[in-house]
Amino acid sequence: MRRKIPSTAALVAFESAARHQSFTKAAEELALTQSAVCRQIAGLEAFLGIELFRRSRRGVKLTEAGLSYARRVAAQLDAVERDTLSVIGQHGSGRLELAVVPTFGTQWLLPRLKEFQRLHPEVTVNLTNRTRPFLFADTEFDAAIYFGDADWSGTESHFLMKENSQPVCSPALLAGRPHLDAATIASLPLLQQTTRPYAWRQWFASLGMNVAHDMTGPRYELFSMLAQAASHEMGIALIPPFLIERELADGRLVVALPHGCVSDRAYYLMIPERKVESAALRAFRDWLLEAARQYREERTG
Repeated sequence: MRRKIPSTAALVAFESAARHQSFTKAAEELALTQSAVCRQIAGLEAFLGIELFRRSRRGVKLTEAGLSYARRVAAQLDAVERDTLSVIGQHGSGRLELAVVPTFGTQWLLPRLKEFQRLHPEVTVNLTNRTRPFLFADTEFDAAIYFGDADWSGTESHFLMKENSQPVCSPALLAGRPHLDAATIASLPLLQQTTRPYAWRQWFASLGMNVAHDMTGPRYELFSMLAQAASHEMGIALIPPFLIERELADGRLVVALPHGCVSDRAYYLMIPERKVESAALRAFRDWLLEAARQYREERTG
């Protein structure tokens, strides 16, 4: 079926004329004659069956319909330009679009990504934050790193690591003590992680405790938010130490009690089945799995 779409040349001429409110300036910008711009816009108006400009001796002015259409056309032309530049940028090189859970991406993956770039300079890895599963078919993503149970339809999963969360807080909350006991922790504001709603309940249960308000407290979506809140003495947070190595090293956060609770979920690299043959993606997969294996061995060795 033939699409009811005007010519690109007419849309470009209209967008320029609408932006400048002048056929003359549009002609100068597009390196056309004024009469050529006039013909393009007249043809577009005939195609649409509406008047886009009011002409007068003083110049041209958009009609209400023309103003509305100009906004839409400008947005679509911008999108086409972005897509075109993206395709040009991909030509002759490998590019991976990776969806990542935010704090893992910034705290664990990015500090190691330079090594992948050194080994594979021909591959560019772009990172975008995504906290929950999505349909790969609806996106441009080639793979995802996410935290869950690996039950993601139409994908191939690769285990990276578990979470072993520990309670952390500002050193001010310790008040000179080396650690806090679990009962004291239970009495403090418990900072909650939105995507780990049962984290505190599981942590207290691992100590044989039942705390009535274990799911009560301020909620934050990202571990980085939890870390900031804890460092500002807003409460105590359950965070895997590998996501806050810098904060622990510089003393902004301390482990309140060195007791961890290993989650029954884990971090995975998820690759859609239709992408598994990509050479760039295979190179990234192999590098990432080896980096994760080395990290796990360092922590257990």
